[in-house]
Amino acid sequence: MEQTLLIYNTLTRKKEAFKPLHAPNVGMYVCGPTVYGDPHLGHARPAITFDILFRYLKHLGYKVRYVRNITDVGHLEHDADEGDDKIEKKARLEQLEPMEIAQHYTNRYHQAMDMLNVLPPSIEPHATGHIIEQEQLVQQILDNGYAYVSNGSVYFDVEKYNKDHKYGILSGRNLEDVINHSRDLAGTDEKHNQVDFALWKKAQPEHIMRWPSPWSDGFPGWHCECTAMGRKYLGDHFDIHGGGMDLIFPHHECEIAQAVASQGDQMVHYWMHNNMITINGQKMGKSLGNFITLEQFFTGDHASLDQAYSPMTIRFFILSAHYRGTVDFSNEALKASEKGLERLINGITDMERIQAGKESDAETHKFVAALRQKCYDAMNDDFMTPLVISYLFEACHVINTLIDHKAAISADDLAELSSTMRLFAFDLLGLKSEKGMNNDAREEAYGKVVDMVLELRAKAKADKDWATSDKIRDELAADGFEIKDTKDGVTWKLNK
Repeated sequence: MEQTLLIYNTLTRKKEAFKPLHAPNVGMYVCGPTVYGDPHLGHARPAITFDILFRYLKHLGYKVRYVRNITDVGHLEHDADEGDDKIEKKARLEQLEPMEIAQHYTNRYHQAMDMLNVLPPSIEPHATGHIIEQEQLVQQILDNGYAYVSNGSVYFDVEKYNKDHKYGILSGRNLEDVINHSRDLAGTDEKHNQVDFALWKKAQPEHIMRWPSPWSDGFPGWHCECTAMGRKYLGDHFDIHGGGMDLIFPHHECEIAQAVASQGDQMVHYWMHNNMITINGQKMGKSLGNFITLEQFFTGDHASLDQAYSPMTIRFFILSAHYRGTVDFSNEALKASEKGLERLINGITDMERIQAGKESDAETHKFVAALRQKCYDAMNDDFMTPLVISYLFEACHVINTLIDHKAAISADDLAELSSTMRLFAFDLLGLKSEKGMNNDAREEAYGKVVDMVLELRAKAKADKDWATSDKIRDELAADGFEIKDTKDGVTWKLNK
């Protein structure tokens, strides 16, 4: 059955039927991480949000080119125009090349995304690999009269742009509000107006990351990279641009202005933004002491954590709220997600225990017949993943009644129930069982039991009960465990 997908367009502030510009091809660009530190919970939400979009569009039959960038230059510490480059600052502190820092944390980001079961994008361009495209963008804006050169830097002329177009259409701000609320930044004497933003920055003598340009040796402004790379890989007009709500202003607002100033019209059809994650009601930040990396969640190594939380628990926690709603972290919320995930996975696994009959009872048949479309309807309504999860929980209740022989189901209905559960839980929500995923996990799960058995073997050896000792060793070996007696004691491992 053909599905009609509604998505909320931040630009128009309403839900719109999704109609790709070049169906069945879909172009999608999402702002990726700035790679100067370990990935944290704030990285997980947009990655998972747009992973759901990527999965669902492909499931609907679209051919999706998903571009997610890596910011490895030009993202300054204090604001978009002033301060130290975060990667360069980290490189100085650790006495490494900036690209070593960028590569290290890019690798860390990829590892975390793999653990969260986030699919890789179609293309992952780096800002440093597209300096030429960014310089070309700057030159186009200069040629069209919406930028000016000042002391080797190039700035976007916001007031001039606003006379011909409307600045602030995404965020809803008007130019006077922006002017009145802008900070008095150091270095604004280079600008015609303090709201103007940098397209190219002249590098100071101590600045490591620099490239030659017609204006100076320098580096591109942060806002340029996404506009330039989006156009390179998706064309002058593409379907979706996404990111966190914190990027609406100034980053995405500036992107719109750059695109219109350079090519004369809008570049993006649908703008999509996920909401933020707070921690106990506060915005996550290092200065507040509540900054938690994903690795710390996975290991439990943080003062704010009661325990370790698995990657799938984090994913389930994020999907339990609508992507445009706020999510507040707490140990209680994550423990509830842990239990909810376990209930869902167990429900799907428990379907193997159901004995199908010739016919379903009327209530069971009615539920199974409606489940798939109910889940589709939730996904089609701007990706209501919490509602999908609630329907899957209802299915788990039905499964329990079937196991307890309080209801009956036919083989066809059981196959449909299993197919629907697996499609939405695994393929579209991207959840998976973490039990027995790899040898390390199995060793941890079996560790206490194996140690207990080895204690029995040690007692048998102490009693010179060689037959029992050998039997325990041989039984463990048959189950894949390698036991070694060393001078320092007994060691074991689960063979690969």
